[in-house]
Amino acid sequence: MVKERTTKLLDKINLPKDVRKLEVSDLSLLSKELRDFIIESVAINGGHFAASLGVVELTVALHYVFNTPEDTLIWDVGHQAYGHKILTGRKDVFHTNRQLGGISGFPKMSESEYDSFGVGHSSTSISAALGMAEADKIKGNKKRNHIAVIGDGSLTGGMSFEALNNAGVSNANLLVVLNDNRIAIDPNVGALKDFLVSATASVSYNKFRDNIWKLLGKTKKYGPNAQSFASKIEHSTKTFFFKQSNLFEALKFRYFGPIDGHDVEKTVKILQQLKHIEGPKILHIITTKGKGYKYAEEDQTRFHAPGLFDVKTGKSLKKTNGNEAPKYQDVFGKTLVELARKNKNIIGVTPAMPTGSSMTYMLKEFPDRSFDVGIAEQHAVTFSAGLATQGLKPFCAIYSTFLQRAYDQLIHDVCIQKLPVVFCIDRAGLVGDDGATHHGAFDISYLQSIPNLVIASPLNEIELRNMMFTAQNHDMPFAIRYPRGQGVTKDWKKPMKKLQIGKGQMINDGDDIAILSIGHVGNNVIEAVNKLKKENISVAHYDMRFVKPIDEELLHKIAKKHNKIITVENGSLSGGFGSTVLEFLSNNNYTTKVKRLGIPDKFIDHGTIPELQNICGFNTKGIIDSVKEIIKIK
Repeated sequence: MVKERTTKLLDKINLPKDVRKLEVSDLSLLSKELRDFIIESVAINGGHFAASLGVVELTVALHYVFNTPEDTLIWDVGHQAYGHKILTGRKDVFHTNRQLGGISGFPKMSESEYDSFGVGHSSTSISAALGMAEADKIKGNKKRNHIAVIGDGSLTGGMSFEALNNAGVSNANLLVVLNDNRIAIDPNVGALKDFLVSATASVSYNKFRDNIWKLLGKTKKYGPNAQSFASKIEHSTKTFFFKQSNLFEALKFRYFGPIDGHDVEKTVKILQQLKHIEGPKILHIITTKGKGYKYAEEDQTRFHAPGLFDVKTGKSLKKTNGNEAPKYQDVFGKTLVELARKNKNIIGVTPAMPTGSSMTYMLKEFPDRSFDVGIAEQHAVTFSAGLATQGLKPFCAIYSTFLQRAYDQLIHDVCIQKLPVVFCIDRAGLVGDDGATHHGAFDISYLQSIPNLVIASPLNEIELRNMMFTAQNHDMPFAIRYPRGQGVTKDWKKPMKKLQIGKGQMINDGDDIAILSIGHVGNNVIEAVNKLKKENISVAHYDMRFVKPIDEELLHKIAKKHNKIITVENGSLSGGFGSTVLEFLSNNNYTTKVKRLGIPDKFIDHGTIPELQNICGFNTKGIIDSVKEIIKIK
């Protein structure tokens, strides 16, 4: 729980209507108190951090100027929405953020009327806000404002440009606030970053811009001719100083800024004027990610989601004994470098997640053979396909939940053409406190219907290495899925060996029942089998390794010996690994009794991974209970 506070303003704020009762001169103090509240709460309870600190003043200003929730406010991705949640009725429960049964770490429509749209993946805000604005036009409601707050990182996602392109010809009452902090999770890349920096750096332009803005603010008084004239002056000024057309105005948006996003009074003033300008417009604000907390400003990547930390020192409170198993992500990153040293054709690709996926190891040692392509999953997949056509071996590291966004490219550009791209699917299965938008529940289900694709999942770190070693020499598409977090093998750096594709292995022999597992969750099975052995229950355990092609020879042996089978997977039961086993048994006329354990046919909320595995029933206890149930032992 957050410690008791002595604030003068924030304690009185329960809803945005309370913010709107304040004087403009009070908003700086409210912003400071809100920032302190976020710092103290996240340090104790965990969560995303630096992004929300960067938009504190913007959050206060938006709720002060606009009549939320009637005016819709959409936060792209949602990492930066903590201040929004605190000001919209969730201050007293904010300590439950991302905890089982608590509030979500992202805006969620079912949680609050102030959360106008559910978010979690990037680059969706403009499309959603435009849809709402167009709906108002259809319904004849012209009074509402629709605001999309999007970061410069999210703006690298192609979907945002599709929305901008559509919005520019719509005349919709849409305001896009571009939060330009020059860093998403890792530093931004690409031409857009360079454009925004050039815009920000033009001090001379901004002086002219302020004068033009004053003129624009008087247009209502002097009529449409003055407005047209002012617009022409503004465009000419930009062209003169930038030596290029403004990207946003080329898309027919009215562009304002850049302004200091930490000057709350100036932000309020500009928003109040923009509120009365119809049509699509964009306000470019400059912020600092982690603003107001020294350690977050100095290390913005680490403080994106730092876990528990000491407020005074910024040091992590996570205790380690220095002798733990590594994270799967680090095993992937270090193994990729190891392979790349011997194979000059190996290339690393990631869509804006080099730190999270541990592609940073490859970027550091082989910068010319490593690519962070920005928040652009579709591009990452087809870019990898292009590399593969030239005899290179791309390893595309991408989170399971984000690979969903590139499904067509995976089918059309990679698998139809039989191109040997290796998809290293990170965060497969339940990911914990990020919740439904980030669980990697569906990759087995949506991948295994695609021809020409191998799907593998390692039981441990050594198997991950062996699968990567095997994939580099395979001449077809290859997908390897592995979970978030730590593995189980401390001494993991063994010599790699080539696996036989489509072959599983027996971990333990037994007579009473057989358990078939895929991936890291098999370690829950190993623990369950050992506990059941103490109760004289004999369980056979098979690590299948490959979902596609599945080991049919091994399945025949299992089905002939056992009439009771349990399948275990950290993925969706609908169309997943267990369904593949059922199809095999049905196609071959086996009458084996099968119980499938995995993620049920519903969206799973946030909580710790052990809590969520317990809910889904494939933690160690759940597996033991299922074994006893199916063999009729109470």
